[in-house]
Amino acid sequence: MAKRTFSTLETFLIFLLIMMTAITVALLSLLFITSGTIENPKGFPSTESPQATQSPTATQGSTAPQRSTLTQGPTTTQVDPVTTTPEPPLFQNFSGYHIGVGRADCTGQVADINMMGYGKGGQNARGLLTRLYSRAFIMAEPDGSNRMAFVSIDIGMVSQRLRLEVLNRLKSKYGSLYRRDNVILSGTHTHSAPAGYFQYTVFVIASEGFSNRTFNYMVTGIMKSIEIAHKNMKPGKIFMNKGNVDGTQINRSPYSYLQNPLAERLRYSSNTDKEMLVLKMVDLNGDDLGLISWFAIHPVSMNNSNHLVNSDNMGYASYLFEQEKNKGHLPGQGPFVAAFASSNLGDVSPNILGPRCANTGESCDNANSTCPIGGATMCMARGPGQDMIDSTRIIGRALYQRATALYALASQELTGPLTSAHQWVNMTDVTVSLNSTHTAKTCKPALGYSFAAGTIDGPGTFNFTQGTTVSDPFWDTLRDQLFGRPSDEMKECQKPKPVLIHTGELSKPHPWHPDIVDVQIITLGSLAITAIPGELTTMSGRRLREAIKAEFATYGMQNMTVVISGLCNVYTHYIATYEEYQGEVAEVTFVGANPKNSAENRTHQTFLTVEKYEDASATWQVVHNDASWETRFYWHKGLLGHSNATIQWHIPDTAKPGIYRIRYFGHNRKQDFLKPAVILSFESTSSDFEVVTT
Repeated sequence: MAKRTFSTLETFLIFLLIMMTAITVALLSLLFITSGTIENPKGFPSTESPQATQSPTATQGSTAPQRSTLTQGPTTTQVDPVTTTPEPPLFQNFSGYHIGVGRADCTGQVADINMMGYGKGGQNARGLLTRLYSRAFIMAEPDGSNRMAFVSIDIGMVSQRLRLEVLNRLKSKYGSLYRRDNVILSGTHTHSAPAGYFQYTVFVIASEGFSNRTFNYMVTGIMKSIEIAHKNMKPGKIFMNKGNVDGTQINRSPYSYLQNPLAERLRYSSNTDKEMLVLKMVDLNGDDLGLISWFAIHPVSMNNSNHLVNSDNMGYASYLFEQEKNKGHLPGQGPFVAAFASSNLGDVSPNILGPRCANTGESCDNANSTCPIGGATMCMARGPGQDMIDSTRIIGRALYQRATALYALASQELTGPLTSAHQWVNMTDVTVSLNSTHTAKTCKPALGYSFAAGTIDGPGTFNFTQGTTVSDPFWDTLRDQLFGRPSDEMKECQKPKPVLIHTGELSKPHPWHPDIVDVQIITLGSLAITAIPGELTTMSGRRLREAIKAEFATYGMQNMTVVISGLCNVYTHYIATYEEYQGEVAEVTFVGANPKNSAENRTHQTFLTVEKYEDASATWQVVHNDASWETRFYWHKGLLGHSNATIQWHIPDTAKPGIYRIRYFGHNRKQDFLKPAVILSFESTSSDFEVVTT
């Protein structure tokens, strides 16, 4: 499980990578400053700059923050004057809702564009497996006074730039009918759709640029689906049903899940949410109109070696349902629309055979998802099929079959008022009450070491591992040279996560990460749809649903059903529980020396110590050494005399809370020209880290 060392050749290649990264950032800066876009092909007008052009302002049902980072960029969106489309007359004397459904293609280019999701360099589109669609559902009260639009889109996630452009165009066409508070845009989270539609720098770099072509295809498809749904509105009824889906998912971070309190875990039968919620929409004659299904699963049956644009397992489920209901029509045609939307999928994988080392076939289901040979880059999970396309088919069909059964038996009718609310939240300055005496405060965003490790569905590169709680001097030095040092305030606030890139403190050529995000909720009778701008884990999703239900109950609204709609409106990465954020294993890698040099040298009696700081005596006390059962010492030989030493401390439940450090002791062999070799002792110390109780 030790991290590998770097040979001279690898070090040289890393240096080249750093130079290329620096050049890329410089070119992006130049392109942003000069044109506001990276691609502006003939025939596609320039849109707003990578930094959103519309500052957050209060709308109906909205609350605006005191300040905003969404500033006017170097170019602006050309928005036509508002020409409100006449509202079709609505029949009012019925019980139910006006319902409109629409579907439109938003595939865009299927070549020479990077894919969004895995963040893997070189994973660009080279063809097509399935087309991508935007599926829109509009519901309005009988008198037309209140309405909502829910749009599920076959893309990785919704960017703020995409959402603001859609809202601008909706305002131009429909006036105040469709607004921030009553329109939800949700990505299915397929990792096989085009990238290049973001404004924040970290995503632009991950997308290998911004593409006006891709951006406009997506906006046009979303708008067209909403327009179709708007024109097709008719009186109807909505029925709800829910039930478990088995055999389609595993928790891809089971060791993090186990960090949650035992009493809380015992309330649930699984470490994933297996419940699927289905909305069945019919007209007053009982004829089918559409379906929305929410289920927690990552659409990553297609792995990071894929180069075919497609909608993955969730899209295949939609394909099967629509083909069944639209008999006689080609795929993508016909009046019935079925959306399989994302939920709290942050730690949920469809690759149910679990993680195995690609080079040896042995299991790598461990806390750091690493292989003995090759490290984390070799650890990948597999689906149930013969290949990734077959796995996509199997998982997608299972989702379709369960949704079909739930749809057929849906009998709980949704009735009651339709309401919506929206709020901008400055996530860098939120104070949270932990209990009656203690509070905590949020801070600027940052990417940690585990981010670079990826997941078992798509591992990262180099020697990063999941669950890392200590920084690496090598990567910290590279970061400092490229981007400068993160502030002490950020490092302290982000603990126990070691900061790899302090994105919240980087602003060139534009802000790297969003500071202010929008949160949104829409109620449809007894159903509450929460629009979440990220990927909630299983337990964090459960806690959020319970908190929202409890809040409704305080206002006399008992037995509300709360559904989480993920990847909405803007992207803020993963959202985990506090407990999942702590690592049980403290790990640090040192530049090492061959342990055989220490065999006959008694300067040090141990290769390692774990030490705790005692306030009373202001000293460090040794609590473990290399003879302790809780410690691991790994040595990995490199080339030209280089090596790494990785030390792990598997923190026991009996560990006292406090400040700790890990020390490494060794001996290196030094030999000058024409002189006898000498053995020299050395030692090294990790950064301090904190152990807390949960």
